[in-house]
Amino acid sequence: MHPNVSRILFAGLGLALASQAQAATVTGNINATLTLTAACQVNGSTATTGVNFGNLDFGSQIALFTEASAQVIGTGGGGAISVLCSPGATPVVKVGAGAHDAATTGGSRALAMGTNYVPYDFYTDAGHTNLLAINGTITLATSTGVAQTVNLYGRAVGKPSLPPGVYTDTVAVELSF
Repeated sequence: MHPNVSRILFAGLGLALASQAQAATVTGNINATLTLTAACQVNGSTATTGVNFGNLDFGSQIALFTEASAQVIGTGGGGAISVLCSPGATPVVKVGAGAHDAATTGGSRALAMGTNYVPYDFYTDAGHTNLLAINGTITLATSTGVAQTVNLYGRAVGKPSLPPGVYTDTVAVELSF
């Protein structure tokens, strides 16, 4: 065999062996994680502060009215307050203080226009027999991941000599789970 041919042959064989020796395989894993925490939505909102639980609108009454009733309607339309929590959570709605509580007789809460007040209260039933006191709670069933409704009703009581105008109140609400 010619010496140049054998050198080329050995060099090619050396390169082939060297390239096989350099090729290697490394195996391993990627660890993926996701942590889910308990959560609730109120009327479709996942915010944790400043949530609008709904509106209690007694409508328009004459200044000489004796009684007006209304239901709290959740934002987003469609009726009562809607609470959707992750499965296993036990939601508790606490209806706290209003801006004018105990400002007048005839109810534990008050709608105000200046220094004029219309007394009112919250109830958990449409017949107004189950009074919900200030800081009262409504405990819902343990969640299965399906939205639950919170029915909350109000009754305002008229008083003599109330001037016409718009009477308002803001009530703090808290959802724990």
